Amino acid sequence: MKALILVGGFGTRLRPLTFSMPKPLVDFGNKPMILHQIEALKAAGVTEVVLAINHQQPEVMLNFVEEYEKKLDMKITFSQETEPLGTAGPLALARDKLIDESGKPFFVLNSDVICEYPLLEMIEFHKNHGAEASIMVTKVDDPSKYGVVVMEKEETRVESFVEKPKHFVGDKINAGIYLLNPSVLDKIELRRTSIEKEIFPKIASEKKLYAMVLPGFWMDIGQPKDYLTGQRMYLNYLRKNAPGELLASSGDDVIGNVMADETAVIGERCLIGPDVVIGAGCVIESGVRLFGCTVMRGVRIKEHACVSDSIVGWDSTVGSWARVADVTVLGKDVQVADAEVIQMSAKPEIIQKV
Repeated sequence: MKALILVGGFGTRLRPLTFSMPKPLVDFGNKPMILHQIEALKAAGVTEVVLAINHQQPEVMLNFVEEYEKKLDMKITFSQETEPLGTAGPLALARDKLIDESGKPFFVLNSDVICEYPLLEMIEFHKNHGAEASIMVTKVDDPSKYGVVVMEKEETRVESFVEKPKHFVGDKINAGIYLLNPSVLDKIELRRTSIEKEIFPKIASEKKLYAMVLPGFWMDIGQPKDYLTGQRMYLNYLRKNAPGELLASSGDDVIGNVMADETAVIGERCLIGPDVVIGAGCVIESGVRLFGCTVMRGVRIKEHACVSDSIVGWDSTVGSWARVADVTVLGKDVQVADAEVIQMSAKPEIIQKV
């Protein structure tokens, strides 16, 4: 079985992190975002993954593929566009990589999505309805901000799509995970095309599109605030399903859900958590307060500093008694001076090395 992951975006909403690393390789839960998806695909029986990349993806993507092809024993290839092709055009470009004599359906995933990835259940759902395409949908509290998937009453067949409805038409939105028969590729031209706005409405009009409601959590983590929300959801999921991946909560120095790489060093009299991820080789000096944040690989947080609701990029340093707060994003190798305060005012503050 095969899969295609759409990774062609430029990651502008996660700058300055994406100045140093392509968005799919930005850490989430102490491993590259895209690795969460590839591992889930392997567990569902996928043996070949196609990464649909843009024309500016750097060599670091090649290094990632070489490393994880061996580790996961999977075939991982690229399909590289020379001009922007939207969310459907990359499928047409990768047609020869996705179709084989088996005629099996293939997965398509948006690389920003983090969830429980119930892919085996989706395969069974697709088999049971027997139509051309399946999409995963998730329930949201405020559907007016999204494109809503309207489903027939008491059924899973998709009736239509309504973009940012002014009146309530449903509370399910596209979750960015699809399972498609090869025949869907016949509907996609090799040009800039939207799968959400052009291809899926056409399939729905033919009564060949079905929606599976995603169980558990879901988040598009393509921007800082949502990244941190997704991290909280992910850590909560681990607490329930894989508590061994988290630090034991003592109440004295660790509160709630905290993930820390085994090579990280945490000093005395710190208070860490809830909802914190600490990367490999980090040094957290004494008296530090961390909550609702990500501290990526190689970071040093000096004594009595505080980082809250923020992302600290690789190899950065936060000085003694400094404060980083309110959805601030530090890029790679940023130096925050002792006692300096960096926090968001009206929008996320992004700091990069100069």
